[in-house]
Amino acid sequence: MPELPEVEVTRRSFADRIASAQILALHLGKPLRWPLGASPASLVGRQIWGVRRRGKYLLLDLDQGLLLVHLGMSGSLNFAPTQPEAGPHDHMDLVTDRGVLRLHDPRRFGAVVWAPGEDSPQAQKLLGRLGVEPLSAQFDVMAFALALKKRQTAIKQVLLAGDEVVGVGNIYASEALFMAGIRPTTKASRLSKPRVARLHAAIVQVLTRAVDQGGSSLKDFVNAEGRTGYFQLEAAVYGRAGEPCRVCSRPIKSMLQGQRTTFYCPTCQKP
Repeated sequence: MPELPEVEVTRRSFADRIASAQILALHLGKPLRWPLGASPASLVGRQIWGVRRRGKYLLLDLDQGLLLVHLGMSGSLNFAPTQPEAGPHDHMDLVTDRGVLRLHDPRRFGAVVWAPGEDSPQAQKLLGRLGVEPLSAQFDVMAFALALKKRQTAIKQVLLAGDEVVGVGNIYASEALFMAGIRPTTKASRLSKPRVARLHAAIVQVLTRAVDQGGSSLKDFVNAEGRTGYFQLEAAVYGRAGEPCRVCSRPIKSMLQGQRTTFYCPTCQKP
C-alpha cells in the first residue's frame, strides 16, 4: 500500500505542473471504493488551484470544491501531456489544458471523491479522524507522549491506526521502531518519555529520508512521472527476515500483528 512518503512523492511529482490547469473532462472507468459524489460534467471548467496532502489522501483544490484522491492498496497516478488508450486497470482520466492525470488501480481500493469543501460532511467522513501530520510542526513530542499513555495496545498497532499520527504505515512503522530501539509488541502506555522522544524523532527521520529517496517501490509503486523509489534498498528490518541485523548481526525476525507482517531485531529492540 502506498504510504505517506509515496503519496507525498506523488504529489510533488505533478503538483506544480497541474496548478492553475482548467478541467476539460473527467472520464471514469470501473467503480472505485467510493462514488465520485458529483456528475463528471459538473467539474468541466473548474480550475485546479493546487495539490495538497492529508495523510494518504491527495487534495486537489478547485475554484469550487475539491477532489480527494486515495491510491488504495496498489494505485498510482501518472500526469502527462497525453495518455494512451485506457487499459483495464485505468479508472480515471482527469483531462486538463495542461495534461491528463490518470489513476491506475488494479485492485480498485482507491477513490476519487468530490466534496464542496474540506469541512464538508463528505470530506470529513474521510479526513475527520486522521491524526496529526508527522512532518509538520504540529507533531509535538509532549502531546504524542500524552496520547500514547492512553493507549493500551501494542505501539506498532497504534502507529498503523493513524488516529494519533497519520501516514506511518507498515514499512515505516517497522523502520522507526527499529531506529528507536522499541519492540513492536510493547504496549504504548508503557513507553517512558525518553523512549517516546526517540520514537518521535525516528518517525520524522525515517519519513523524511523516505520522501528524499522517492518512497519505496516494493511491487509497482511509481510517482506521477513514472519513477520508482529507492528507500526499500536501505531498509534496516522491513523485508529482511532471516538476514543479519545491520547493527548487531543477529537474524531479523518477523511476526504477524493485526494481519500485517512486522519485522524487528530481538536484540536491538527492547520490550
